[in-house]
Amino acid sequence: MNRVVFACLGMLGLIVSANAADLPRRYNPVPQRTFVPVYNWTGFYIGINGGGAWGDSKWDSVGSFDVSGGMIGGTVGYNWQVQQFVFGLEGDADWTSISGSTTAACAFGCKTKNNWLATVRGRIGYSFDRFLPYITGGLALGNIKASQAGFAGGDDTNAGWTFGGGMEFVIAGNWTAKAEYLYVDLGKFNCGLGCGNGFNPDNVSFSTHIVRGGVNYRF
Repeated sequence: MNRVVFACLGMLGLIVSANAADLPRRYNPVPQRTFVPVYNWTGFYIGINGGGAWGDSKWDSVGSFDVSGGMIGGTVGYNWQVQQFVFGLEGDADWTSISGSTTAACAFGCKTKNNWLATVRGRIGYSFDRFLPYITGGLALGNIKASQAGFAGGDDTNAGWTFGGGMEFVIAGNWTAKAEYLYVDLGKFNCGLGCGNGFNPDNVSFSTHIVRGGVNYRF
């Protein structure tokens, strides 16, 4: 009797094992990755900027001397993104207080000052999602004011050039921040007898390095 029972149990175990082998394997779904949209830089933007500048001015009659100061202003621009490349056009206008003076070969002090500066530049960047390093360059406009105590001096608006680079990154939503370096050369103008040198011409030049930051809002 025991032999019969054990034989039956053995056969039952073989049947269960065979049926289990024929059953389909349990489905384990592949976990879905969370989709994170890639930031698109295309569109218009406006913003504010501010920073500092240092450079030099040269008078024919007295030589070169240092200038430095601060600036603050507004920015407007447009970006167009193609894959990871970002092409843009940007303009800005800043109130500035960049100046310097010398008494070398100028007993009463010769002074150069820049009161405003504007640029119109192209930008080329490479997007790393929400981080955008770029290079930039184009037209620079600003005034060069030269003066010496007791004389009329001179003030002229000059067109020059600018070149530099920077990086921009997303703060939150449509807000971005940037840090930027520009070299600006406004060329020179003829101050002449107004600068009190006793002969004509007396050319006065102005160039400066700019480091500034800014915040933009994108539409």
